[in-house]
Amino acid sequence: MTQTVAPAPSSHSAEPVRPALASRLMARPEIGALVAAIIIFVFFLVLAPSFRSAESFFTVLYQSSVIGIVAVGVGLLMIGGEFDLSAGVIVYTAGLTSSMFCWYYGVNLWVGALLSLAFCLLIGFLNGYLVMRTGIPSFLITLGTFFVLQGANLGVTKLVTGTVSTPDISNIDGFDSLGTIFASSFKVGSVTIWTSVLWWIFFVALAAWTLQRTRVGNWIFAVGGNPDSARAVGVPVVRTKIGLFMVVSFLGWFVGMHQLFRFNTLQAGGGVGNEFLYIIAAVVGGTLLTGGFGNAIGVAIGAFIFGMTSLGIIYAGWDPNWFKAFLGVMLLLAVLVNLYVKRMSTRRKVG
Repeated sequence: MTQTVAPAPSSHSAEPVRPALASRLMARPEIGALVAAIIIFVFFLVLAPSFRSAESFFTVLYQSSVIGIVAVGVGLLMIGGEFDLSAGVIVYTAGLTSSMFCWYYGVNLWVGALLSLAFCLLIGFLNGYLVMRTGIPSFLITLGTFFVLQGANLGVTKLVTGTVSTPDISNIDGFDSLGTIFASSFKVGSVTIWTSVLWWIFFVALAAWTLQRTRVGNWIFAVGGNPDSARAVGVPVVRTKIGLFMVVSFLGWFVGMHQLFRFNTLQAGGGVGNEFLYIIAAVVGGTLLTGGFGNAIGVAIGAFIFGMTSLGIIYAGWDPNWFKAFLGVMLLLAVLVNLYVKRMSTRRKVG
């Protein structure tokens, strides 16, 4: 009589695979933000009827894009282990520099835009250079830059125009062509889509590709995780970090151009406080404050949460003052979730 021997359990059975897959998913930086975004989205769908329309959704996307474009650069910089507290003010520095130069000298706005770009990149370079050459924490260096730019924005604008706002530039040559690039919109049915949303998607995709598929992305993670070890294996730490500061300045310039060509005029005191929104978007999206961990998709989700909440509270008919309280709660929760996710990721690598 032949005895049937039961086959030994395969090492590739489904039982151990599921926990491993769950562990991998939980170790992704953006998972916590994605879950939070879904919960908040459903929450406002239920409580705010006007939130349910397609027009409202694309308004949320627009609001998210204005914060999200600069937040992409801030997120990359934080992954690289640094901060930039001048990121909010530099948006308005960019717009003010361009508009006042062209209005005062009567030159084409393209000249002002390029001059403004060069000036913003110089600020980013100086921020990075001072941080790397002096060893002073970027928090303090960029806090100093914040105050310098804030004061200059107000002082120079009042000196040139006599007020704290720029003149209307819509009649200056170059306005229409630059407006098409930075601040145009188009209709799809009854929905208005601003090009800033498309630019936001582009910058997020470019940043995600850079982080995950290029040598520069490896450098960013390396200098944020352990700059001494990175330097020991040949990573250009100084060049990488200065480049990250310049990326933040470039994206700040880009949003500054959007603000200028959408509204034709700017208030010199604008942008103060937005630097914290960029940092919150990055942290909520899974970026660690200690550097070396995060991704661009998570930062984009963090910016989307900001857009949903800032407008969802209004659509629900609540007092907008609650928005800041919500941001504080989200930041605290995000820090706790990020630490847990980081531990999960470290555990998985060790295992």
